[in-house]
Amino acid sequence: MTREQLIRRIKETAYLEGDFTLRSGKKSKYYLDKYLFETCPDILKAIGEEFARYVTDDVTLIAGAELGGVALAAATAMATGKNWIIVRNSKKDYGTGKLVEGILKPDDVVLLVEDIATTGGQVLEAAKVITEAGAKVSEIVCTIDRKQGAGENITEAGYKFDSILTKEDLGITT
Repeated sequence: MTREQLIRRIKETAYLEGDFTLRSGKKSKYYLDKYLFETCPDILKAIGEEFARYVTDDVTLIAGAELGGVALAAATAMATGKNWIIVRNSKKDYGTGKLVEGILKPDDVVLLVEDIATTGGQVLEAAKVITEAGAKVSEIVCTIDRKQGAGENITEAGYKFDSILTKEDLGITT
């Protein structure tokens, strides 16, 4: 899928207009429903291939925060052959009670993938879990940057940040 085709597919599949409250608490006149594009195999495969371009020679593991980053991390792992992990929002109070599902080792170098970045709050929480386990986050890459502070917040926290697309790429001007 070309970049132009990916842009068109995401916009026609997941772009909604109305009055929305985002995870960050911010209000918005538009919403990019990640579940609508992540559940389309052609889009998910293309996104995984795009994330794979950010896998450098030192990256040993792919990570995604629950819930939106899970399918993205899996697609990226499939495109690269690298193992992947899920970073939970909170520990389970049953079973193993883990905050990280999969195997995260202290010497791992992790590409952390994210769905939609607004302020970067959730992905920064996931990065903290990874670094507290002794691993290194090589870069945080999101599918779409809403351009509402995520890049600045993530960079200020000491991480490298990039996005596959921005709201402008999708023709969103609000």
